[in-house]
This record gives sequence, C-alpha cells and structure tokens, in this order.
Amino acid sequence: MSSIYFLGIGGTAMASVAVALSRLGHAVSGSDTALYPPMSTYLDTHNIRYFKGFSEDNIHAALPDLIVVGNAVSRGNCELEYALDNHLELISMPELVRKELITGNTSLVVTGTHGKTTTTSLLAWLLDFGGLNPGFLVGGIPENFSIGCRASGQKEHGFFVTEGDEYDTAFFDKRSKFMLYRPDIAIVNNMEFDHADIFDSFEDIRKSFRQFVNIIPRTGVLIVNGDDPAACEVASRALCSVERFGFSDGCDWSARNISVTGGMTTFIICRNGNPQETLSVPLAGRHNIMNTLAAVATASRCGLHMENIAHALRLFKRPKRRMEITEGLRAGITLIEDFAHHPTAIKATLEAIAELYPGRRIIACFEPRSNTTAQNIFQNELAASFGPAAAVIIGKAHRPERYAPDRQLDMKRLGEELTKQDKTVFLAGTANTAYPADIIEFLETIVRENDVAVLMSNGSFSNLKSLFLDKFGK
Repeated sequence: MSSIYFLGIGGTAMASVAVALSRLGHAVSGSDTALYPPMSTYLDTHNIRYFKGFSEDNIHAALPDLIVVGNAVSRGNCELEYALDNHLELISMPELVRKELITGNTSLVVTGTHGKTTTTSLLAWLLDFGGLNPGFLVGGIPENFSIGCRASGQKEHGFFVTEGDEYDTAFFDKRSKFMLYRPDIAIVNNMEFDHADIFDSFEDIRKSFRQFVNIIPRTGVLIVNGDDPAACEVASRALCSVERFGFSDGCDWSARNISVTGGMTTFIICRNGNPQETLSVPLAGRHNIMNTLAAVATASRCGLHMENIAHALRLFKRPKRRMEITEGLRAGITLIEDFAHHPTAIKATLEAIAELYPGRRIIACFEPRSNTTAQNIFQNELAASFGPAAAVIIGKAHRPERYAPDRQLDMKRLGEELTKQDKTVFLAGTANTAYPADIIEFLETIVRENDVAVLMSNGSFSNLKSLFLDKFGK
C-alpha cells in the first residue's frame, strides 16, 4: 500500500476520498489552511493525520509516495513548489478516484449545474438498499451512509457512483472533473451558467458537457433532463442510448399525480407514459422530483426492480446542508440550511420550503459567496429569486475586491429591488456591529413565532448557523 498525501485535504471531496483510501489500507495524511467542522471533525473521527497550514516540513514528516493536489491549490503554495522542485509524484483527486476506486466497476456519473449531491446520494442509496453495495463519491455527507466516499463492495464488476463536477481538475489539468470519471451510465440533470472564474460563457460550459457526453461508450446510457433545452442539445450528439426524464411530453420517465403530505412527496412514476409504481420520497420541490426521476431511471438501468426502489426511497435521508432541517427551537421556529448559491437554486429551494411549510413566514439569509454571485452576472436574476420569502438578509459578498467595481454585485441595488417587492430587507456588513453578529441582531427584531429561517451559502456563512442556534435554541 502507498503513502498518500492530500494537499488541500480540508475540501469535502478531498477529505472524503482520503478517508476511503485510508480504509483500503493506504497511509493517508494531508494539510490545509481552512480546516473547520464538519470536515475537520470528519478527519479526526477517522484518525486521518493532517497539518494545519502549509510548510515544506509537512512533506518531510509525511514522506509520501504520491501527492494529491486539490483544485484550490495553485502555484506559489510552498508545499507544491517543494514537490515540483524535487520531482515528487503528483496526481489530481479525480484521476486518483478513477485509478483507485472506479477501475473495474461500472461507472455511474451524475452531472448538472444543480442537484448533483442530492441525486448522487439518492442513486448510491438505491443501489445500496438493492444489495449492489456500490462505491461512491458524493460532494457532501449523505446521511444514509455518514461518509462521503467509499470503495465498491465488489472486488470486480461492481458499481461506483460519482458526483461529476464541471469545475476544473487541478492547476495542471483544466478539464472539468467529470472528464476523468470514465462514465458508463451518465446523468445530465440540467445546465446553466455558473463558475464564472473558470468559464467565460454558457457556451464554454456547453462545450465541456459535450466533451463529457462524447466519452460515453456506445454500450453506455445517457439519462438526460428532457425539460432542459441545453441538456437535450448536448444529448443529441450522444452515440449511446439516451433516456429522458421530466414533466414534458415525450419523456421516457415522468411523474404524475404529485402530492406533498407530512414532508413526503408522492407521485406515480411512468415509463413511456405507462404507470409503474407509486413513489414517496422525503424531499420537497419540483427540482427534487427531477432529481428522484434521474436516480430512479439510472437505478432501473442497473437492474433494480421498482418495488425495491419504492421501498428504498421512503427511507432516504437528505445529505447534510441540502435543506437540512433543525426543529425544536424556541417559539416553534424552524431553521433550514441549504447549499443554494445560484438564483435558480435559491428560487427552487424557497419554493420547496413554502410547499413544505404552507402558511408559515419565511426569512431568507443568503451569502453571495460564489465567484458567480459575488459579481453582477445575476444581478437581476437574484432580485427575482426570493419570491416566497417575507424577509431577506443579504450577507457580505465574498472577496469582492477580486473584481473591478463595475463587475461587483450591486448590494444596494439588490436591496432596493427586494424592497420594491414589499420584503423586509437587511444588507449585512454595513452596521457598526461585527459581521455576522449584525444579522443575529436584526433577526431578533423581526423573528416571530413559527417563522422558518433559511440559511443559503456554499460556504460556512461565517458560522451563522451556530450563532442562530445559540440565540434562538431552547
């Protein structure tokens, strides 16, 4: 077995892969600057040795055979520079996953701008419940497993499910990560512009997805969102079998008679217009029906029977930070944490919450943290994405100095547009109180009994969740 060192081990996928390879018997260690819960706790729980901060001494102490370079690591990092100067063996995380975890298995790759983590978690759970004992890599922690990555339980000819991110691979490999995962069965769930730091246009993103579809073998299968024109255009170039899921006519997989009761969404799944089974899943929102259709279609292709799938879906637990619900707070307040960081995802999340909690007031807290939302690319779309919320708190934009003033998200204008919609609005980071304590102070003035507070960010939101629970917990 090898000694493997993860440079940037604090990332969700990096930490998860590190634990999976440790379980296979490799000696695993790593380093990072920003190590905080839940990933620091995850590494500690699994006895993974890691260094806080970067130093050449870390490499000397670890003596690795192989260094895995995270895609957040760039030239100038002292450990990377040392590895290059001394001709140490470097590899990207996706390439390592392909070589160590995917090879020998049927590769199932879940892609799309939105819904990847939930869909990957669903698919891995369906296969696991069905007795196929799959390996998987999820960009989060799926609650049915409590780990983000594991090897397949089959020594050969098993299944491996990968969340296929379109973000780039490493400083030395600018391909989208999903290009490394050798798909046999692939899902393209949706396509929109995102990741403005690496893609110049929506056409650039489409090009990357076209390349992905082009590596699916003729014997493979592409499961595609039939309601998404861009995804369908990409699928039209596939040389493999294509199955479509969605609500529109002509989809191979569709949902009918949809109802939501007690936190469960129930619908009849149809194949080629023919009813197959009544399914119930503890997820809310139209977007999660699409995620479920994609996972069910793929699980069916893997040989699972619909009765087994139906049973598994009822027992599914959503991944952490995907509409993660905390009940039992004072005055009947509910707190929901979600990863939503794109206008489409914000809108879908809030609509799902309104469906889940009819008649209750929603307070939305959003942090413009991604490289796309910290800019004014979605200035108008953001203003239109908070429909169900009665109050909106906008957190500080993440490192706005990266962009020229005319490219930055105009926070004042966003606040004005939301105010015109008769929403109570607060722009955080502008008061004398330290951030994000100013958000808590504002919430104290507006929160009412039975309110639903929603925290949306692709980062830690400066520990806002803990502060909220300290203030409003029982």
